Amino acid sequence: MDDISDSRLKLSQLRAFVTVAQHGSFSTAALELGLSQSTMSHAIASLETELDVVLLNRGRHGASLTHDGEQILPEAQQILALLDSIRKKANLAKGLEAGQVRIATVRSVATHLLPEAIAQFREKFPGVGISLSECDHYPEVEQMLRNGQAEVGFILLPAAVEFEVWELCRDEFVALLPPNAPVQKTPLTWEQFASYPLIMTPSATPHLHARLIRAHLERFGQVLPITYEVKEDSTVISMVRRGLGATIMARLAAEPIPPEIQIRSLPEPLERIIGVAVVGNALLSRAAIAFLDVLRAVSLERSAAS
Repeated sequence: MDDISDSRLKLSQLRAFVTVAQHGSFSTAALELGLSQSTMSHAIASLETELDVVLLNRGRHGASLTHDGEQILPEAQQILALLDSIRKKANLAKGLEAGQVRIATVRSVATHLLPEAIAQFREKFPGVGISLSECDHYPEVEQMLRNGQAEVGFILLPAAVEFEVWELCRDEFVALLPPNAPVQKTPLTWEQFASYPLIMTPSATPHLHARLIRAHLERFGQVLPITYEVKEDSTVISMVRRGLGATIMARLAAEPIPPEIQIRSLPEPLERIIGVAVVGNALLSRAAIAFLDVLRAVSLERSAAS
């Protein structure tokens, strides 16, 4: 037989093949694509004739992949995925002249991680507005996503199964010591840290970091008495700066850290994972999809530079 001509291969045939393979049924696939069963059968038969292989076993109990079908299916799926990606990008390029992206986040992410992404997004899509809601705690961000008040949110991972997420960055928790603390060239020990009055945010609040830090300390047998419980991170930093004690805080949450405060790694490392979240199966606006693409690109640039 002559070589296969790609001009005779049709995307409709590939879509029919992939859909039948997914459902194991010609009738179910026909319903999904809005075609008659005979049209589906003809599309698959034509594809098999063109490729000169049998892709599907037909039987009373449905359709199953042949060995050749199993080999060809991944490439067919990839072709259709690339086609969908091309269409999505083309629609974004010609249609993003207006709209708005609704984002929910906490202060540390808004201050340190978002400005570059927003700047690049506005450069590409100057007509699209950005609504940025700053929340005090991560559960508030999650609730805004659930309520439809935001399309894109920044939360701590792992996340609830209702969200689709991807990791944005990892943020180290550090010990912040007062200016009068002895300068040490050796790693900080728990005993050294325990010699300072401890300043922490209350664990009874929705402040996930406080509970995370306490669990970390208990894991290593450190039940440290808390001298001061303070709600605001900025107040904690000010108290450490005045020499009233020490604290443990995520680095991004602590920034900008006054230069006189000593920053030390914890005796046992602890980090938080910040992720980007959308509600699973939510119909995102084109503006939100475009913003996520820009955010991914900025994240990759940051990773490459670090």
